[in-house]
Amino acid sequence: MKLRDVILVLLTLILLVLLVLLGNRIYKYYEASKYVDDTSDKNAIKIGFSLGTLKEERWVKDRDIFMAKAKELGAEVFVQNANNDDEDQLKQVKYLLDKKIDVLVIVPNDLKKASAAVEMAKKAGVKVISYDRLVLNSNVDLYISFDNVKVGKLMAEYLIKRYPKGNYLIINGATNDNNTKMIKEGYDSVLLPKVKSGDIRILGEEWSPNWMSEYAFQSTEKYIQENYKIDAIIAGDDGLANGIIEALSEHRLAGKVAVVAQDADLAACQRIIEGTQLMTIYKPIDKLAGDAAKLAVKLAKGEKLNVSNTIYDGKYNVPYYKLEPIAVDKTNIDDTVIKDGFHSRDDVYRYTN
Repeated sequence: MKLRDVILVLLTLILLVLLVLLGNRIYKYYEASKYVDDTSDKNAIKIGFSLGTLKEERWVKDRDIFMAKAKELGAEVFVQNANNDDEDQLKQVKYLLDKKIDVLVIVPNDLKKASAAVEMAKKAGVKVISYDRLVLNSNVDLYISFDNVKVGKLMAEYLIKRYPKGNYLIINGATNDNNTKMIKEGYDSVLLPKVKSGDIRILGEEWSPNWMSEYAFQSTEKYIQENYKIDAIIAGDDGLANGIIEALSEHRLAGKVAVVAQDADLAACQRIIEGTQLMTIYKPIDKLAGDAAKLAVKLAKGEKLNVSNTIYDGKYNVPYYKLEPIAVDKTNIDDTVIKDGFHSRDDVYRYTN
């Protein structure tokens, strides 16, 4: 036998041995995976988390913190993201119910249309938590959120103290989100007396579809192009504030027009340090998501929630677990957002280091 043939035989034998070893490892991994999945399915509490969107930074934080806390409590979480599509959210909730979940936690894309998803869950005997956004007319088992009326009040009060007279522009979030209506209730309670006295003039009150930053940019641009003097702007959230400040920047007005918003997104906190955004409302997401996970597990176990507050959903008074928002500016950002570890100091002060 020639040397070349001997080498070829040896290489073939080596290849066969490697294939056998690889096949054995794959089989063992498959068996182990089956064992883990079967154990998990039988013993763990199952929570379905249906998100209307993951577009904004804050929703990613909600998802991650909720999942980590639920896992710590021994629950499995199945996450679905509807990408601002009502029909997709309904289909995704059906998918979660087919997974035999014990509790549905839903962030509705639409405050009314999501009631069909809640009804479907209730028919399946599944408890429902409306997370941060209230589903109307649906009688959910729990609504957990921050005090959104207070969010609106804090925004308006902050501006009034610094700009007691002048022209205000308001760019709200989506009309299909009940939070925007609650925020409006809050800022109206502060601004309307000032409007009646003539101290404040509301130039316009816009509503941004799907919380689109592009719409906020276009709306701000429109008022600037029409030569309105804008003294202050209330933005529905920090994503909208981003579009507003981009428009102001193009006209060298960033930092000259006071902008307030909510969510304490990293970019917003950086803008506060830079001076282009005056204030944001900090809503400690770790508290919201962590408490929601605890309450979801309690619901799954049939335990009492001991929630005394209620909120009217248009048809029913439902239990309301209410958390407190915090106004954050340059003076207290270190003692709130950074101290809590919501963002690191290096990230917030990145442009000044």
